[in-house]
Amino acid sequence: MAALRPSQLFQTCKAHKTLLRNFSRFRGKRSAPLSFVATGFTTAAFVSFYQWQKKYKTRGVIPILLAKEDEEAGQKPTPRSLTYREMRFLQFASVQYNGQIYMTPQDFLESVTEEVPRPRIGTTNLTDKDMEQCLKHTPSRRKGDNKLFRKLHDKGIISYTEYLFLLCVLTKPKSGFRIAFNMFDTDGNQIVDKKEFLVLEGVFSNQQQDTAQAITRKNLEPIPDTTLLIHFFGPKGNDTMQYDDFSRFMENLQAEVIELEFMEFSKGLKTISEEDFARILLRYTMLDKSDVEASVERVRSRIPTEKGITFEDFQQFCHFLNNLDDFTIAMKMYTYADKSVSEEDFQRAVMVCTGQTLSTHLVKTVFQIFDSDGDGHLSHKEFISIMKDRLHRGSRSHLMHTQDTWSTYKTCIKNEMKSY
Repeated sequence: MAALRPSQLFQTCKAHKTLLRNFSRFRGKRSAPLSFVATGFTTAAFVSFYQWQKKYKTRGVIPILLAKEDEEAGQKPTPRSLTYREMRFLQFASVQYNGQIYMTPQDFLESVTEEVPRPRIGTTNLTDKDMEQCLKHTPSRRKGDNKLFRKLHDKGIISYTEYLFLLCVLTKPKSGFRIAFNMFDTDGNQIVDKKEFLVLEGVFSNQQQDTAQAITRKNLEPIPDTTLLIHFFGPKGNDTMQYDDFSRFMENLQAEVIELEFMEFSKGLKTISEEDFARILLRYTMLDKSDVEASVERVRSRIPTEKGITFEDFQQFCHFLNNLDDFTIAMKMYTYADKSVSEEDFQRAVMVCTGQTLSTHLVKTVFQIFDSDGDGHLSHKEFISIMKDRLHRGSRSHLMHTQDTWSTYKTCIKNEMKSY
C-alpha cells in the first residue's frame, strides 16, 4: 500500500481528528509505530505530517474536523475541515505579513502547475519595508502583459480570496469574461472601482467564514493593499478598470499558465510528444496512476511515429476546455440517442462551441487517450467528467478520491491509535 502524503492526511474525517489528539505522544520516535506502517504510513509521511501540523497550529489555522461528532458527544463544536482549495493555498503560500498568510505570484503559478510546492522551511515574515518594496514592483495595467506573474516572481502578495478569484479566471471562456466583469460592476456604469472589486472579499469569505477568517483575518480593517489591488487600481486606489482592461488581464493570465505548462514538457522545443500531452491532460484527474499509464501506453502503441503537439494546438485545446459546459450541451443529443462520438462528431461540436477547429492530429491523439477498445469512438460522458477534473485542476477528483479511499481508512486508523 502506498504511503500517504501530508496533504492527503488532512482530508480525512475521524481518522484525522484521532491523529491530532494522539500525535504528540510519538514525538521524538525514531520510526513510525508499526500500526502506521501496517496501514500504509511510512516514517517520512508520519514525521512530515507532524511538522506540517506543528507549522500551521502555531498560526491558528489548523483544521480540526468532525464538529458534528463533537456536538453529538456534548462537546463544544470545533471548526470544520479545510476545503481542497484552502489546503492548496496553505500548502503553497510562502509569506506572511501582520499575521496574514499570502501567496507570492510565483507561489500561485506553482499551485496551478505543480502537484506539490518546492521544498522550503516555513514561511517568510515580511516587514513593513519588505511589503513596501513588494508593492513598489507592481506594474500598472498599462505595463502588464502575459508574463506578469513570472516577471513579479516573489515580489508581490496574493490573498486567499484573490487566489480564489484567479482560479475562477483560469476556467472562464472568453464569452464569460463580460459576465464576470458585470458581477463586479455593481452600479452598472461599465467601470469597476476598488470598492466594487473588494466585494470579492465578502463573496468568498462569507461562504467559508471559519477558515477564511483564519487565513485572511477578514475582520481586520483596513484591508491591506495587495499586488492585484495595486495593479488594477494604482498605488492610491483611485484608478478604475474598464471591461477591456479586465478582459486583457484574464486572457493574459490564462496564456501565462498555458505557456508554463507547455514549457514544462517541451524543454525549449516547439512541440511536446503525444505521450507528454496525455500526461498533461490526465495529471489533475480522477484516474489512478495505472489508468494514466494505460492511456499513455495506448498513445505510444497507436501513434508509433511521433509527430508532436505544437503550442498553438495545446493552447486551442485549453481554450476548448474552458468551453466545456457548452460542449456538454452539444453532446446531449448523443446522450439521448445513446450513441458514442466519432472524431468527426467531436470536431463539429468543438467548432459549434468555440468557433475554432482543432487540428486533426490533436483530435486523433485525444481519441487514443480515451478510446480504450480502439473502435474509433469515445464515451463522451467519461471524457467530459475527466476533463472537468482537468479544468478545475483536481479539486473535483480530490473530493471523489477522499470519499472512495478514506472510507476504508477511518475505522482502521482510529482503532489503531486507540491502542497506544
